[in-house]
Amino acid sequence: MKLANAFGLWTELNFALQAALIPTLKDVWQKPTIISHLSRTFMAHVWIAFASQVDANARTVKRELFLPNATGVVLDIGAGLGHGIQYLDGSKVTKYVAVEPNVRMHPELRRAAAAAGYLESDGTLIILGCGAEEVATILESLDSTIPAVDTITSVMSMCSIPSAEEALRGLVRRILKPGGQLLFYEHVLSPRKDVAWWQRLWAPLWQIFYDGCRLDCPTDIWIDEITDVDEHGEKMSVWSERKLWGVPGETEETVFHHVLGKFVKRGGKMLD
Repeated sequence: MKLANAFGLWTELNFALQAALIPTLKDVWQKPTIISHLSRTFMAHVWIAFASQVDANARTVKRELFLPNATGVVLDIGAGLGHGIQYLDGSKVTKYVAVEPNVRMHPELRRAAAAAGYLESDGTLIILGCGAEEVATILESLDSTIPAVDTITSVMSMCSIPSAEEALRGLVRRILKPGGQLLFYEHVLSPRKDVAWWQRLWAPLWQIFYDGCRLDCPTDIWIDEITDVDEHGEKMSVWSERKLWGVPGETEETVFHHVLGKFVKRGGKMLD
């Protein structure tokens, strides 16, 4: 792996510091208690500054993934400022459930949802300040004890979920309906050993500035390996359909190795 690619993330980190360091310090000065959530505060300022450009860079692949596939009740993991709403077909998506633990993003998220016709007042919008790992809280918000979501979407958010492998199992088994879809665009651990080595090296530093984001999560593998049980109590894949693909034109020598996925859940008895 070329050193220029291995150290490329430092350019992004430099831009992030320029955009977010002073606003973060001002926030701490005005409200010292937020120092306990310093990374989350820093990330909010970074995302406000760069989210639109990051979204634009992957607009085509996200439109092709989400627009024709997302239907019914949609649960968006790490909804951020609401950029993902533009990739939903309002004639097919009946409710938008936004999971975004960074509450500083909620006002803009609410505005984006309202512009697309999703409102809390009529029940078509739910904004949750919990994490994706808080499955019981999500189910409670849906007023359900059984899987009640038709589509789960995620854009570069699974990397920040605490105990992500366990959380993803919980979401799929307990939140996603049989026949429902998991659609995602994520950066994951590279299959190339040299690239993965650098990802693991930088991951502890990166997560400090980016609210827990890890560069070395094999999220695609964790999702692919989620199991269920058949009518005989035997373990089997929870998926009836699995499709993974990369971003056209993306170099293999990047610590931000992206994959897109479309997974469809089969029926069957749920594991706890």
